[in-house]
Amino acid sequence: MSSTDGEFGMKNLADKAAREIQDKNLQAENLQNRLEKDVAAVKNDIAALTDQITDALNSFAGSAQKQARRGYKQARANVDSAVDDLSERGGAMMDAAQDAASSIEETLEDVITQRPLATVGLALGLGFLIGATWRR
Repeated sequence: MSSTDGEFGMKNLADKAAREIQDKNLQAENLQNRLEKDVAAVKNDIAALTDQITDALNSFAGSAQKQARRGYKQARANVDSAVDDLSERGGAMMDAAQDAASSIEETLEDVITQRPLATVGLALGLGFLIGATWRR
């Protein structure tokens, strides 16, 4: 083997090593590109998932708000109904009390006109009793 053959062999080894380094660099670049694409895809997936979660939460909040409004309206209707019922009952009781007072008044008028002396005697007697108890 001559020195040219040795130089030629060394040059082949250097070229081969250079090609291997270039191949390794290309593989590394390809791997880096794939990783960047994967990271971008993961970021996009996270953004899409965030949007879906936001939409779901907004939908939940909207339905909860609607349900709260319905509950408020129903409670208000119940209160209004109860107030109306109480008002009607109060009106009926007032009418009954007025009727009873009118009836008592008419009865007293009838008794006074039929027995005026007995009524005056009764009034004097009650006045005497009230006066006597008042002094004690």
